[in-house]
Amino acid sequence: MQKLKLLLSLRRSLQKNGFVSQPRRSFSALPSYTEPGYLQQEEASFSIFSCVLISLLQLLLCHMFDAYELVLVEGRANSRAAILNRPSALNALTASMAARLNRLYESWEENSDIGFVMMKGGSDRAFCSGTDVVALYQLLNEGKIEESKAFFQSLYKFVYVLGTYLKPHVAIMDGIVMGGGAGISLPGMFRVVTDRTVFSSPEVQIGFHPDAGASYYLSRLPGYFGEYLALTGEKLNGVEMMACGLATHYSPKEKLPWIEERLGNLITDDRSVIETSLAQYGSLVYPDSRSVLHEIETIDSIFCHDTMEEIIEALETKVAESNNKRYTMVLDKIREASPLSLKVALQSVSLAMPSARKIHLFAFIIHDSDLSICAKFEDTGREVPNSRPVSC
Repeated sequence: MQKLKLLLSLRRSLQKNGFVSQPRRSFSALPSYTEPGYLQQEEASFSIFSCVLISLLQLLLCHMFDAYELVLVEGRANSRAAILNRPSALNALTASMAARLNRLYESWEENSDIGFVMMKGGSDRAFCSGTDVVALYQLLNEGKIEESKAFFQSLYKFVYVLGTYLKPHVAIMDGIVMGGGAGISLPGMFRVVTDRTVFSSPEVQIGFHPDAGASYYLSRLPGYFGEYLALTGEKLNGVEMMACGLATHYSPKEKLPWIEERLGNLITDDRSVIETSLAQYGSLVYPDSRSVLHEIETIDSIFCHDTMEEIIEALETKVAESNNKRYTMVLDKIREASPLSLKVALQSVSLAMPSARKIHLFAFIIHDSDLSICAKFEDTGREVPNSRPVSC
């Protein structure tokens, strides 16, 4: 409705200023002595021009309103909340969403009336499932490489903005948190997970690599657990995220309304006050006996190596000696992944590569990624091709 009102207002303005012709009725007893053919030709040309102009403006306005609808804003007493609102795609990020997040966060940081900022998903199933890889593939398939790069530059810029944000930030990561979804939340100050949170970095399975700040937060996990997550795409629940340090607070799903109400009433920019409010509704939790975190010593002994060849050899030895189902599955997943993506992911986490270099890295591997993305998301009947391996 808001789009329609604005478009109607725009059309009236164009008509008023003579850009769009309006049909007029006239009644006269006098004959017309003008050249009808000439006037009709001029009117037809002008009508074509006005229709093209209107169409272009409509496309521009629709694109602008799409961004507004996909990232909603809630105003609070002394804070603002960005709400990812693309439930049909599990809140997967688009170029317009990344650009809007940049604009919002930069303006909020400069606003002295705003003490802190929140982000949450507008879906019951997901906080954010990461980058919209299907849309990315479509851009690549149309030869729009520069537009693909521009999207990642916008996304990486937001990750940097969040990682260096001057005001406290609270991310409520309820539901699915994958890939870029982790990138737009984990760099912030407070990271709240729930009993429905599911985290993973599955990029190597589609021919890409963990990006959007992943090399930073994965490289700072205990031992070689970050390398393990990057190379296997292993899923973690909220409790496991707390235990390994990816999250700062855990709360059952049913307590989230209380947390949001409490934070919404705060008038502060003091991180300790926000910390106390979050802890008030938090829970003390421990990983269950089946958690992968109980395998951390074995994981360290396998994923401590410098090359993928050595890691695979260590996995094969472990499977041969113990016939362990967990490591058999891990070995199978690694063998199914793109060799190039595996090598890039390993080096990225091991070296904690800066974001500026990752943009150039994206340009290098994007041509190898498109076929894998296609096979995974566009044509499930095709065999997923392995990207060409490189020596590290």
